[in-house]
Amino acid sequence: MTQGQPSDKRGATTGKVSSGTRLKLYLALHRAEMRTSYLQLIKTPIATLMTIAVLGIAIALPAGLQLMLKNANTISADWDGVSRISLYLRPEIDATEADDMLLRIQSRLDVETAEMIDKQRALEEFQNLSGLGDALDQLDENPLPVVIEIIPTKQFSTPQASQLMVETFQLIPEVEVAKLDLEWVKRLYYLLELIDRFILALATMLGLAVLLIVGNTIRLAIQNRRDEIEIIKLIGATNAFIRRPFLYTGLWFGLGGGVIALTLISGTVFWLAEPVNQLALQYNSQYFIQGLSFPEVVQLVLFSATLGLVGSWVSVSRHLKHINPK
Repeated sequence: MTQGQPSDKRGATTGKVSSGTRLKLYLALHRAEMRTSYLQLIKTPIATLMTIAVLGIAIALPAGLQLMLKNANTISADWDGVSRISLYLRPEIDATEADDMLLRIQSRLDVETAEMIDKQRALEEFQNLSGLGDALDQLDENPLPVVIEIIPTKQFSTPQASQLMVETFQLIPEVEVAKLDLEWVKRLYYLLELIDRFILALATMLGLAVLLIVGNTIRLAIQNRRDEIEIIKLIGATNAFIRRPFLYTGLWFGLGGGVIALTLISGTVFWLAEPVNQLALQYNSQYFIQGLSFPEVVQLVLFSATLGLVGSWVSVSRHLKHINPK
């Protein structure tokens, strides 16, 4: 190596930008773009607030209905008569055999509780409910069988699982009839399932509406800054560079809509809490209306922000490619 010639190694070192420095520059650029897009929005507070309010209402409607469905499921889960199975034992089964069978049923993993109603108790209940007490007293012997009342666990409380349990109990030799009144249970179960699907369809449609609203807002912003975009394209700006502030604008719209939706839902829950509690007390219940949990709050805000980001991405990607410097 001749004197005065720069070292290749030294030249490579001085010309290299470390990955840490590049990351810092990248994050600083994004922070600047995020701040700039925020400042652009607050310059038109009324228009921004109206857009965010529309987004919040569109997001709050399906989220509120989903919360209502969650409360309905909680109430229905507390009804211990929803999936009650009655096993009518054969007349020749004595008390000892019935006790042994009750212990076997109580040990099953799909049984929450099991209670035996002996012949005497069954007769007394039938006399009280039927009004035929005097006539039944004339009978020589009690014609009613021993009954075992079973409440399945929550996992097996659906109509399909309960029906399968009934078919299994019917195969037990000591059981003469296994019965489950599923008509109104099925109606309730399928009604809740129908509401759940309706909410999903509504959320899909309103989610598309949010995308369209954000996309149209970003389109107008692009048209208003068309001359600026053409100029910075002339000096070499890439589409990714131009797209970035509009993406942050959509993100701010989504976050704002999520906050508005959360405020509307929380306010509605607070407004309904007292009447619901008073109604529950009339039925000797300690039920309290449930609001959004912390994970659900996070999911709602993230979902809203994602919708805003996706809507802005689709709009800016579509319209930006049609803007070319003259």
